[in-house]
Amino acid sequence: MTSDPSAPPAPATTGYLGLLRNREFAGLYASFTSTVAASTLSGLALGTLVDHRTRSPFLTAVSMYGATFATVLGALTLMSVADGGRPRRTLVALQCVALAGAAAQAVPGLPLAARFGLLLVLGFFQSLGTGTRMGLLAEALPASAYAPARSLMNITSGGTAVLGYALGALLLRHLGPQGLFLAAAVLGGPGPLVLAATVRERPVRLDRRPGLRQTWTANTALLSRPGPRALLLNLWVPNGLVVGCEALLLPYDPGHAGVLLAAGSAGMLLGDLAVGRLLTADRRRRCAFPLRLLLAAPYLLFAAHPPVPAAAAAVFAAGTGFSATLPLQERLLALTGAPVRGQVQGVESAGRMAWQGLGAAIAGGLAQHLAPGTAIAAVAAASVAVTVASRPFVVRARALGAEGPPARRAGG
Repeated sequence: MTSDPSAPPAPATTGYLGLLRNREFAGLYASFTSTVAASTLSGLALGTLVDHRTRSPFLTAVSMYGATFATVLGALTLMSVADGGRPRRTLVALQCVALAGAAAQAVPGLPLAARFGLLLVLGFFQSLGTGTRMGLLAEALPASAYAPARSLMNITSGGTAVLGYALGALLLRHLGPQGLFLAAAVLGGPGPLVLAATVRERPVRLDRRPGLRQTWTANTALLSRPGPRALLLNLWVPNGLVVGCEALLLPYDPGHAGVLLAAGSAGMLLGDLAVGRLLTADRRRRCAFPLRLLLAAPYLLFAAHPPVPAAAAAVFAAGTGFSATLPLQERLLALTGAPVRGQVQGVESAGRMAWQGLGAAIAGGLAQHLAPGTAIAAVAAASVAVTVASRPFVVRARALGAEGPPARRAGG
C-alpha cells in the first residue's frame, strides 16, 4: 500500500486507540459515524412517513432499503471518481449532497415520487462516497492497520444504527418525520467540516480523466482477473444469501423475531471485534474459510424448527461469520493497484449491498412455496455450496496477493 511519499510517517496503529491517534483516520472515522447516524434517522423518518401515507409494506421497505440498489448504478457509471483528483474535496462535496438531500426530505408536503427520486439520487452518490472514503482510508493507514480499521468502522456502523433507531423512535414521538429529517441533517452537518480539517488532500491516482469510460475500463479489468473475481464472489454471494435467511426470521417466528435479529447483530459485532482486533493478519487468513462456513451453516438447523434458545444461538454464531469479510477485503486490497483502489472498494461495497437485497428477494420467493424454516435452510445450503465450490479460486487469490498487486494498473 502506497501513499504520498512526502507525507510524514503514520503513527503506530496498534489497536483501536492507536488507530484513533492517527489524525486522518480519526477524521474519516468521525465523519463516517456522523454519516451513518444521519442516514439511520433519515431512513427511519422516510419509512415512517411512507407507511403513514400509503399503508403499503412494500413501499415502506423500499423507502428504507431501496437506496442499496442505486449504489450499483454508481459502481457501473462514475465510480472512477473515487480515484480522481482531490479525493478529499470529492468526499466533502458528496457528504454535502447527502446533507442537502436530508434537508430536502424535510420539506412539508413533498410528493412521494420526489422523495423516492431523492432516495435513488442519494443512494447513487452514497456509493461514490464509500469508494472515495475507502480509497482515502487505504492511503492514510499502513496495510497492517487496514483490517482493524474496517473492523472498528463495522462495529461503529452497527452500534450507531442500533442507537440511531432507538433515538429516532424517541424523537419521532416529539418531532414527527419532518423534524427527524432535520435532526438527521444536524447530525450529518459536522461530517464535511471534520473531513476538511483533518484529512490531507491526495495527488491524482489515475492517468486518465475519471468518467463513464474509465469506470467501465477499470471494472472490466477487475472482473476479468480470476483472483479479484473469486474474492468478490465470496464477498457478495454468501453474505447476501445469509441476509436472505435473516429476512425470513420474522415470518419464521413473529413472536421472537426481535430476539433472533438482536442475536445476529450481537454476533456480528463480536465477530468483527475478535477478528479485527485480536487476530493477526496470518490468523485472519487461516480463519477466513471456517468463518465463511460459520456464516451460513448454523441456519441449516432451521429445517428442524429448533426451540428459540437454540435458534438464537445459531443466529448468533452465524452473525460472527460475517467477520470473514475482513480477511477477504485485505486480500482484495493486496491485489489492487493504487490508481484504482477507491473504485475497487466502492464496487465491492456496492455489490455486497446489492446482493443483500437480492438475497432477501431470493429467500422471500422460496418462502412463497416452502415453509420459512425450510426456505432458510435451503438458502443457507446454497451459501455453503458457493463458499465450498469457490474455495480453490480464493486460495489461488491468496497466493497472488502474497506477490503484491500488478505493476501496471493506471488504466484499471
